[in-house]
Amino acid sequence: MDFSSNALPGGKMDSASKEQLMSQVKQQIALANAQELLQKMSEKCYKKCISKPGTTLDNSEQKCIAMCMDRYMDTWNLVSRVYGQRLQRESSRMS
Repeated sequence: MDFSSNALPGGKMDSASKEQLMSQVKQQIALANAQELLQKMSEKCYKKCISKPGTTLDNSEQKCIAMCMDRYMDTWNLVSRVYGQRLQRESSRMS
């Protein structure tokens, strides 16, 4: 990323450029979090549900994978929501 074109004289950025940069950073963080979620969920659920790897999944493995992924997503969402609430509380205390 080239941020030099957004800089004002003296190397400072205007507020619109700062907002654009923050938006890009937030998008990159969200993408990294989604990739991590998929990787961890795949690893954990594979270990839990697949005892004998083969070319297809049997019915019980399919059900186990689906339930494992649902639980993992629910847990991830709960942790993310609570973490976000905690950050908001801490941020409001510091203001």
